[in-house]
Amino acid sequence: MNKLLVSLLLTFGIAGFAQAAGDAAAGQAKVAVCAACHGADGNSAAPNFPKLAGQGDRYLLKQMQDIKSGNRQVLEMTGILTNVSDQDMADMAAYFASQSMSVGATDPEKLELGQSLYRGGKLPEGMPACTGCHAPNGAGNAAAGFPHLGGQHAQYVAKQLTDFREGARTNDGDTMPMRAVAAKLSNKDIEAISSYIQGLH
Repeated sequence: MNKLLVSLLLTFGIAGFAQAAGDAAAGQAKVAVCAACHGADGNSAAPNFPKLAGQGDRYLLKQMQDIKSGNRQVLEMTGILTNVSDQDMADMAAYFASQSMSVGATDPEKLELGQSLYRGGKLPEGMPACTGCHAPNGAGNAAAGFPHLGGQHAQYVAKQLTDFREGARTNDGDTMPMRAVAAKLSNKDIEAISSYIQGLH
């Protein structure tokens, strides 16, 4: 009975998500406002604005929905999504998901520590490796809604890790694993892992 229930829930969940799927071509015409901060192709020039290119559409759509509803507070996004429909957000997410994220460079002085944390975690302290959810090359897991990290701006990654650690990013249960991971990271660890991620591909 439990297997049947799980199968039905998964089937309906996948079907429900498929109905919300966006149209990348339609989305391209809807991202003009986004381009000012995130770049026309989702590769932002400013290190404090995240690159959206190559992120899974499931992840992007969820972040937009959370920001629009107020569950995730992003000062720079205040009011931008207020009049954007669910379909428009799905289309925008599909467009950015279809783009390729550019890759930056890792600070050579932070490479060893950053790579060690990303690939090996801090197992004695109960912190798993980032590769488990975000893949060895930082590509993430689009189907699971885990973001693409490889190539993301170090400054942006560092802010998110710090926010997770300090409890400033707690929009829902999805953030719990990251809050637990970030709690194990020192400022030096965050700088190193963020720099490593910026050059990861």
